[in-house]
Amino acid sequence: MQTQTLNYQDQDTLLQGFYAYDEKGANQKPLILIAHDWTGCNDFARGKAKKLAELGYVGFALDVYGNGKLGSTKEEKSALMQPLMSDRKLLLRRMQAALSTAKNLPMVDAKKIAVMGFCFGGLCALDLARSGVDIQGTISFHGLLMQPEDLPKNKILAKILAFHGYDDPMGLPMQMQAFAQEMTQSQADWQIHIYGNTMHAFTNPAANDKDSGLLYEAKADHRSWQALKDFLQEIFG
Repeated sequence: MQTQTLNYQDQDTLLQGFYAYDEKGANQKPLILIAHDWTGCNDFARGKAKKLAELGYVGFALDVYGNGKLGSTKEEKSALMQPLMSDRKLLLRRMQAALSTAKNLPMVDAKKIAVMGFCFGGLCALDLARSGVDIQGTISFHGLLMQPEDLPKNKILAKILAFHGYDDPMGLPMQMQAFAQEMTQSQADWQIHIYGNTMHAFTNPAANDKDSGLLYEAKADHRSWQALKDFLQEIFG
């Protein structure tokens, strides 16, 4: 497996991504962008890039914050995330910068692209799809589902797959219903997988704060990853 840190730009901001791929197989492989949670482009995001490389894809863990910044406390993570939550145009631009960089890597098949994200990264991935970008798929793991107010509403071309815990305090059933309605109005091919007895951050083994609704759930983690693999085979053929 080949891994590489890659610096790229959004205007004057330096961004620090990470990609992984297996040299075996086709010379060009489908690309999957990975948007990080509120921590930043950490070992969890990079680990997902490696897992996708093992499946035959190019995994590109992108950097939304810039300069590889990472938060270590809730306060630091919130301080990094909130400016982008408040400016979804800036968030989208950061996602577009990652896409334009990664799709031009020599080992990438630019006609086969998906984006996925975790928690805050799920929102990032969905906002890229909401832009109407011509990619094959978008996957949100326990993502934030709220629709941006400062971006135009476009027809969504990417197929949408969202994984969500029924007991996620950051995405209540009424918010899932609103998201489903938004996806329908955007003419998207969408699906939501809802896991019972499952909270936020269910794919992260380090999540162990039940009082805050952040809790790893092994069954939901396994089931969602299996469903992801099926989805990728469907969209890439």
